[in-house]
Amino acid sequence: VQLQASGGGLVQAGGSLRLSCAASGRTFSSYAMGWFRQAPGKEREFVATISWSGRTYYADSVKGRFTISRENAKNTEYLQMNSLKPEDTAVYYCAAGGYYSINTDDYGYWGQGTLVTVSS
Repeated sequence: VQLQASGGGLVQAGGSLRLSCAASGRTFSSYAMGWFRQAPGKEREFVATISWSGRTYYADSVKGRFTISRENAKNTEYLQMNSLKPEDTAVYYCAAGGYYSINTDDYGYWGQGTLVTVSS
């Protein structure tokens, strides 16, 4: 599976962005998908995950503001980000794996990352 993330950019605090992750391959629907982020000088951290059946789970820091979704027919997952804060600034990575998980080790495929910058 090859993943291509897009949709990042510069936005003011309180604004919104929608990230997309397009996947190649015919088995997209069987994978759990996730979003992670990495801020400068920090470790990569879990943001959200969605199972092949649509079950979702979020990091506490984004719960209620971010929504993860997927369209299996388009081999694409999304991350709708609302009420953005400066602390959301990071490179966002999409990932695919066999397990609905918050752990980076459970994802075997990663996109290249897209930068989100939130100004105060």
